[in-house]
Amino acid sequence: MENEATFVAPEGVYSLTDEHKPALAQANSTPLLYPTRVSATLISPAAKDAKKDDGHSLSSSDTPDENDPPTPSLPEQQSIFSPTARPRKKAGARPKHNMRTTSSTFVTRIQTGEGWSKTLQSKQGDLTLLCYNVAKTFLLVEAGSKAKEPLARIVFSAYPTCHDINQSTASGEHLDVIIGFNTGDLVWLDPITSRYARLNKQGCISNSPCTAIRWVPASTTLFLVSHADGTIVVYDKERDDGSFSPQDPNSGQSDINGTPISEEAATQLQRDWDPTDNIFVTMPPWHPVTTNGTNLNVPGKSDKEKVVKNPVSHWRISRKAVVDFVFSPDVKYVAAISEDGCLRIIDALAEQLVDCYASYFGALTSVAWSPDGRFVVTGGQDDLITIFSPWEQRVVARCQGHSSFVSGVAFDDLRCDGRTYRFGSVGEDNKLILWDFSSGALHRPKFQATHHQRMSMSSTISLAFRGSKSASYLPSGIPPNLQSSELTHSPRYHPAPSRNEIAIVQPVLVKPIDCDLLTDVTFLPRVVITATKTGISNYGLDL
Repeated sequence: MENEATFVAPEGVYSLTDEHKPALAQANSTPLLYPTRVSATLISPAAKDAKKDDGHSLSSSDTPDENDPPTPSLPEQQSIFSPTARPRKKAGARPKHNMRTTSSTFVTRIQTGEGWSKTLQSKQGDLTLLCYNVAKTFLLVEAGSKAKEPLARIVFSAYPTCHDINQSTASGEHLDVIIGFNTGDLVWLDPITSRYARLNKQGCISNSPCTAIRWVPASTTLFLVSHADGTIVVYDKERDDGSFSPQDPNSGQSDINGTPISEEAATQLQRDWDPTDNIFVTMPPWHPVTTNGTNLNVPGKSDKEKVVKNPVSHWRISRKAVVDFVFSPDVKYVAAISEDGCLRIIDALAEQLVDCYASYFGALTSVAWSPDGRFVVTGGQDDLITIFSPWEQRVVARCQGHSSFVSGVAFDDLRCDGRTYRFGSVGEDNKLILWDFSSGALHRPKFQATHHQRMSMSSTISLAFRGSKSASYLPSGIPPNLQSSELTHSPRYHPAPSRNEIAIVQPVLVKPIDCDLLTDVTFLPRVVITATKTGISNYGLDL
């Protein structure tokens, strides 16, 4: 029977299995300024011998293990994700510094259970490890464990704001975790060996707060970081920080090499850049494809110019903060949301904007991509969840159920079969909501005949013309919060349709949770994880 610790979903009863709400030594003096985020990984300690190369990519002469997950295929083109674009250091590269002996003031305290890493490696069966942040503390715990203390607790002098675990390299002996901070700093951390390295040290590449981090799927070294200044920066964990000055069309103070330009040119630069029509890419000298379209290793370049450093690339996508972003399952596209109320679909390989969709009202706050790549869902300050079809270039439905800002959305991969889809959301109303929708039932928006259809002028790079035979549906009208003369001229911009034009999805479960402010939701096999400002809770499915 349902109570405060359980809820009943169509597939069965979920019960609260464990909570992790650590007592923080600095809780009385450190405010909880940034939301708690959760990263999860499934490891098999007993199978660690199968990864003798410590998770690094197999060479063409190696035979992959039959149990290894398939690697998404990438087009044969020179890009930031091309193998030739990633000169590698020696195999098995690890973070440089030992946290226990470091003299850095950036790491103020580390606490782990005695011998916990060896105990972890000796366990049989799959283990789920969870990372999350609270105030200035970063924690690692084992899901389902009844232990009162976390496996690792690290306190920093700055606030961790986001993080991600590399699923390609995770094992019982090693984890690659990237942590972003409010100072713009990045830490490459292996909590199992207590080793770390710093990137973007003291904000030398970007001093804007980090808002989200994603490893490039199937890559052992590349990851992307979004910032509050409207940028996404591509990094390689094994590269050193380089001297880099991105061109900024917002200020127009320098050209692509950081050289000052005239006031007239700066004004023209600001006027010409339309963030709803394109992203602004600054390629550093070591970018795999330079500005003149030639490869880095060509005659005439100095040895200094040939040394590859961070960043790998720099994208300015908005004049306001980028809130979050996710990769498509095929690793070709990035869906990014920002405080300007836009969802942007970016071709990550070509480093170009594909389409830009406006929210119904206010900023977008969370985003997720369906496991088959057909749908993107976003939550926003309009208390709505919106379902987009990037391939058809349209909004297919809105979900009504929250009474406050939506703070997190995520798909339940095991309950998405290509016909029906399950995702969950949490909001500042402290509700956990489960949603189911069928792609067939939402094939066309209401009142479609009242609007003419027109093809996108960006058809050369449009998802709709790459993956759909149907014509694109572009509803008319621009919401008052995004009205601008430049928007009406953007061929990639899709204004938000009105309420009576779009199908409405009702929730299958609404679970009010008596807790601190809900900030995130994550699905694992038979488990739903919710995060609050002070910790995380696991709800397991009872079968």
